[in-house]
Amino acid sequence: MPHMSPTPSVHRLRPAGPPTLAPDELRAAQAVTLAAPRLRYDPFSRLLFFTVDLLYGRKGSLSKFLVLEYLARIPYQAWEKVAYRAIARSEGRSALAHRIMERVIDARAQQDNEQYHLLIFEDLLRSRGIRLGRLRYRILPRLIGVHWHLFVWTLHLVRPSLSYRLNAVFEDHAEHEYMQFVAEHPELDHEPLDCVAAQGYGRFASVADLLRQIGHDERVHKLESLAAHQSIRPGARSGDHDEFTEAA
Repeated sequence: MPHMSPTPSVHRLRPAGPPTLAPDELRAAQAVTLAAPRLRYDPFSRLLFFTVDLLYGRKGSLSKFLVLEYLARIPYQAWEKVAYRAIARSEGRSALAHRIMERVIDARAQQDNEQYHLLIFEDLLRSRGIRLGRLRYRILPRLIGVHWHLFVWTLHLVRPSLSYRLNAVFEDHAEHEYMQFVAEHPELDHEPLDCVAAQGYGRFASVADLLRQIGHDERVHKLESLAAHQSIRPGARSGDHDEFTEAA
């Protein structure tokens, strides 16, 4: 049973994303994450995380998080492609096409939320005067991303349920990374937020609260993927026309 955060009192909704939490709710969400065990990681996820740790260090950093957010968008992009493929094969069945489009909209909203995270980390690094090498932070993430996209896309075609589980593991990893980073850097609670990209994302009193919110977003994405994983009958393939996998 996945750990749930306290029911938030939403004071602002960001475009196409999970609700913004109040400062006390963000601290509570962080405590829930740090107390929760991580999901069981499959061999492919372990290989991906090992590769990222090898290239960008085991400890959390804003530059490492930039790479994680680049990779975080990819499953949603892959699902969107598969969904459009399914629409093309729906053969004029409007009800089926409509259900698939709902999945496209969901994937796009999650992808847009991850894109916001990416822009925020880019801005935070820029504001600190941190210049990133082109090879490590532009070329290598794209090379990793090509294989990540192909794997997720293929898995979603063959076993949609496993694709959602794989994404839940990735989001769980990111959630814990961000919350742990804030716990290890208490000075971030006293650092005022000066991030242009965050202006369209939410209002936060500190960099720590901004990172807590991003961590909570990842938890929401994780729970959504786990719900999708549990909704698909075992052994279903993309194209099997049960109520959920039609959208795959």
